[in-house]
Amino acid sequence: MDASPGHPELLDAFARQTVWCREPAPFSARVLERSRLWLMGPAPAQAAAAAVLAAAAPDPLAAAVALRWLAGLHHLALLGLQPWAALWPPSAAPLTDSGLDVALDAAIATAWAQQRPLLQAALARPPQTNEVQRSAALLPGLLHVAAQTGLPLALLEIGASAGLNLWCDRYRHDHGVWAWGPTQSPLTLQSDWCGPAPPLQTPLQIVRRAGCDASPVDLVQAGEALRLASFVWADQRERLARLHAARQITAACNAAQGVRVQAARAADFLRQALQSRQHGETAVLMHSVVWQYIAAEEQADITAQMQTAGRQADAALPLAWLRFEPPAPDRAAELRCRVWRGGDGDGVDRLLARCHPHGSRIDWILN
Repeated sequence: MDASPGHPELLDAFARQTVWCREPAPFSARVLERSRLWLMGPAPAQAAAAAVLAAAAPDPLAAAVALRWLAGLHHLALLGLQPWAALWPPSAAPLTDSGLDVALDAAIATAWAQQRPLLQAALARPPQTNEVQRSAALLPGLLHVAAQTGLPLALLEIGASAGLNLWCDRYRHDHGVWAWGPTQSPLTLQSDWCGPAPPLQTPLQIVRRAGCDASPVDLVQAGEALRLASFVWADQRERLARLHAARQITAACNAAQGVRVQAARAADFLRQALQSRQHGETAVLMHSVVWQYIAAEEQADITAQMQTAGRQADAALPLAWLRFEPPAPDRAAELRCRVWRGGDGDGVDRLLARCHPHGSRIDWILN
């Protein structure tokens, strides 16, 4: 039985993700391609696996089912299990291309046969790379909000995962044409920055932080940090190093200030947070590469809540909506911001920057 007639959208999603991974993460691209070929195989186990993956989400491309599968395999390697640990970076043994293909084919088949519960758990959860490099764009976005309102910020993040980007102001930012942040931070974020600098002279004070996620990663729990790392492509060692440094900063800051990402629907979290707004500070709803994982009905609920709260905003109770989201799965991400403060032009959606989905390149547009 050929899986391709029954699951063309799934196989197309694997093919597209393979292309997107090929340059930045060639090993991960190879795993995806061998997985796609395996899913097309005639054996009953292959057909069953294809059916399970296809059922993971109605739109496998938007839901990143291929990346969920890739994370499950990477998780096996991070756990030190064989044969995956011996094949995945950084411990991968040198093999010829044909030898690696044979070894990967066997590892994929063995994973489905022997580690199906772990793989199915990975398929049930949207990717949570919690890519801290996106803070390179989110921090300038917060500077823009602070410049627009002149008030301290109350930061509210949906889809916050482990909450790494809630602490974007605790990282050093050095992008060549501008630098900002604590020079002694254990993590320095750098990007290929194009365009003018953000409003660096604006005082940035974040007085409150809160986040939610449908399945938050609790860094206090053993094994959760490993699960978070599994979503990072194994051959991108710099990303894994950034994740490790950000994880340490976040754990320390969370403990010091009592911040913990809540397990909650985004719309429910926002409703409660908007009821707790305080005069003299700007409430900022922030999210990065999460919108595509939120159902249309909940998206509409969030949008309606923000519009209603925006109509009630004034100079002493402003509201902002900062989003780092791709307009389509195969498009560059856009950093957009709306600010309501009770004046002319309230709620105008401004494009601040176009960005690589992982934040490695940022084209800042707004002067």
